[in-house]
Amino acid sequence: MDGDIAPVNDIVDLCKKYDAMSYIDEVHAVGLYGSTGAGVCEERGVDPDIINGTLAKAYGVQGGYIAASKTFIDAIRSYAPAFIFTTSLSPVLCAGALASVKYVKEHAELRMMIQVKAEELKRKLKDRNIPILENNSHIVPVMVKDPVKCKQISDDLLYKDGIYVQPINYPTVDKGTERLRFCPGPNHTTAMMDELVDKLIVVLERHKII
Repeated sequence: MDGDIAPVNDIVDLCKKYDAMSYIDEVHAVGLYGSTGAGVCEERGVDPDIINGTLAKAYGVQGGYIAASKTFIDAIRSYAPAFIFTTSLSPVLCAGALASVKYVKEHAELRMMIQVKAEELKRKLKDRNIPILENNSHIVPVMVKDPVKCKQISDDLLYKDGIYVQPINYPTVDKGTERLRFCPGPNHTTAMMDELVDKLIVVLERHKII
């Protein structure tokens, strides 16, 4: 929720040194990082034992997955109740996921533009003295630090200004670190971002955050 990227190279090296299993959560990274969109591990040339990903978020469908060796996958199929008693994805979701993964793999320019747009939004927010949490990813957390106001600000932006942003409250984040979590896309224009910042300032001032 901070938008920071873990030192996956060091983690995997440490696991190999002590014969431990490495499990890397890439749900916020698949589709957005790496030459084919496989995630941060692909981007950094890291080969963990297990990668956890999602077909939602960047791929815009539904469902999740792990990628691992055949032996480990067979063990999950045989012994993990959470998997055994889970209903399979419908054929239409599988078809949509395949089409989306194929499209994302072939359009690296979209990944590049997401990073460009994220940096642009961060810069605009900082220029207007809106408190953001600095990080090394495409996620842009705007700090509110009040659970009630965080939800009120989100509602105001949605119902009054037509801007959707999720409020992130406890227990997802620690109490006192509540925030709005923006993730600009490749098709967000500079004009859209300017409008967002202008409206965000009005709402933050109304609730005495800035």
